[in-house]
Amino acid sequence: LNIAALSLAIIAAMSFGLAAGWFFETVIIRPVYHDHLRQILITMGALIVSEQIILAIWGGTPITVLRPQFLEGAWIIGDVSIEIYRIFAFGLGLAVFIGLYLVLNRTRLGLLVRAGVENREMVEALGFRIDRLFIGVFMVGSALAAVGGAMWAGYETLITPALGGEMMIVVFIVVIIGGLGSIEGTLLGALLVGLTANYVGFLAPKLALASNMILMTAILLWRPNGLRPAVK
Repeated sequence: LNIAALSLAIIAAMSFGLAAGWFFETVIIRPVYHDHLRQILITMGALIVSEQIILAIWGGTPITVLRPQFLEGAWIIGDVSIEIYRIFAFGLGLAVFIGLYLVLNRTRLGLLVRAGVENREMVEALGFRIDRLFIGVFMVGSALAAVGGAMWAGYETLITPALGGEMMIVVFIVVIIGGLGSIEGTLLGALLVGLTANYVGFLAPKLALASNMILMTAILLWRPNGLRPAVK
């Protein structure tokens, strides 16, 4: 029953993410596809509006999220204690990464996505409906973001209207460090940000808040396009 409840929660999050991604891409993002600054501004504006809608409907009181019983507790390995929920989240994230990597690099669909990013006009000239393909990519990205939000809520055991805003800066840092549009770069960026924040927080707590910014600055001075940019 616990596994079924968790599966239903993830499916519900993905379903809402797909629908929200379709609406957001079709109505808001598509008119400003060729203006990256407007895309960023309108995305941040949509986040603010979404938070206010949540506040208006459900209020600002945090909602407690109970973890499934089989994800409670920790595994003891020598002197190290590792939460079972963290292991589950890592496994799920690894499965998603492998799936995305295989689709983008080993399938015809992935080839079309990468070709559309590199030269959209040429792909359209060959007769492919690149607009529909990009809508699908945006919807899948929104669905995976919703799954990430569900997993983070289970980790924090709380849901608040500010959940997205709290993570936005960290997400931007991860993407910038890894390189825009790069799956492998995003994974590297996430690992670096997570490990750096934990080690700096342990060794020099006063620098913990600035550790991610310092890391991003150092990497951009070395590699301005990120560690593994999709477009070189």
